Amino acid sequence: MPTVTFLPSGRTIEVAKGARLLQAALDQGVEIAHSCGGNLACTTCHVIVKKGGWWLSGPEPDEEDLLDAVSDVQSNSRLACQLKVTRNITVEIPS
Repeated sequence: MPTVTFLPSGRTIEVAKGARLLQAALDQGVEIAHSCGGNLACTTCHVIVKKGGWWLSGPEPDEEDLLDAVSDVQSNSRLACQLKVTRNITVEIPS
């Protein structure tokens, strides 16, 4: 199973391959803000992929549109509700 390490806490969890990051994190007690409940209607679950991003498929157009509204968006920004974990990654949860 792939692992996800969260920064700044350093906590690592195992995730079923193909699971969406937001739900997997919440299931294991990792708090990621999610005002819309993970329905791709806001940007509160914004994360920054720090390691392993080259393995991930890119964001779909709807996710890209929402990421355009994130004030501190980076080239490796994703919405946790849309990011499918397929390999080991490290993500930062912005404050």
